[in-house]
Amino acid sequence: MADAGVPHGTNGRGPDVALRRKPTINDVAKVAGVSFGTVSRVLNDAPDVSAATRQRVLQVIQDIGYRRNRAATALVTSRSTSIGIVTDGSPRFGPVGTLMALENIARKKGYATTVISAEKPYADSVQAALDTLDDIGVGGIIVIAPVVDMASAVWNATCRVPVEMIAAGASSTPNVFTYSENQELGARLATQHLIDLGHTDIAHLAGSMDWFDGRVRKRGWEAALRDAGLPQGFCAEGDWSPRWAYETGLQLVQGGKIPQAIFAASDHTALGLIRAFTENGVRVPEDVSVVGFDDIEGSDYFLPPLTTVRQDFTALALMSMEVLVGAMEGREVDRTPTAPTLVVRNSSMRAASTRATSAKRR
Repeated sequence: MADAGVPHGTNGRGPDVALRRKPTINDVAKVAGVSFGTVSRVLNDAPDVSAATRQRVLQVIQDIGYRRNRAATALVTSRSTSIGIVTDGSPRFGPVGTLMALENIARKKGYATTVISAEKPYADSVQAALDTLDDIGVGGIIVIAPVVDMASAVWNATCRVPVEMIAAGASSTPNVFTYSENQELGARLATQHLIDLGHTDIAHLAGSMDWFDGRVRKRGWEAALRDAGLPQGFCAEGDWSPRWAYETGLQLVQGGKIPQAIFAASDHTALGLIRAFTENGVRVPEDVSVVGFDDIEGSDYFLPPLTTVRQDFTALALMSMEVLVGAMEGREVDRTPTAPTLVVRNSSMRAASTRATSAKRR
């Protein structure tokens, strides 16, 4: 009589009936016709398994619905298969995009995640969050720290497991290592694009200087102008919102001080700015070129479609996980920041003086 606890089928691989109990790694090994150790090596992504065997084992895992017992794995390997994520709970595009990508990548790599939001005052909430995650046995912690005050609390906190902080342009310390996308490079790309179009009066609608993102994007704008031998144009620091940018745009219109081009620190900032200009007869890009940052969903449907800097949250999450797991396993990992890309659309064009010169040459 066939063993009722083990799936069987006419093809010798996949089951025809479901297990009456939760499938085990031994069930996978029996159905796949391999050893327990081979299945374990496949689960741990070991290199010494042939492609055909790996595929067969993975197919059986899918067929019988085997799910890895993370608690048992942690006991056997002496390391946790879960990580903690601390966030400030910000609804802004960058922190949310980073969090979603991290959870997705962690799951694909076989790690469970526990997310805790820290609130002001950070000096108390950050330490409490780290303690909670440490107590439940995570192997490492990633802190998404967009604001300087939160990062300061992380630097001053203590924790028994590796702590990685995602904070643009921030430095590592003996207790906390940092990783981020190279947002200063992104700001340079945006500004250099406007310089290459012949613009010499390039303003910046900056984000909050309480944010690392705001600081490094402003720094990139300044550096690109300096390297080109151009003076810094108008700069205003705000709260990232379309409303603030709209009001700032109105002030520029009313003061008759429309620059040739503007690098906006976020796409939402660009959105409010463009509305203020459009409502008052200032044409984008004919009268002023505008470049944003983030490439949020729908930025290609702005009127006009927005030239912007695209952040690759998936690449950021992949490298952040690699860096954290490397620290958990005691090995060195390349920490070169991921690079954003410039996406050129219709909100930027050659400067009027350059267009006139080109027309005369024709």
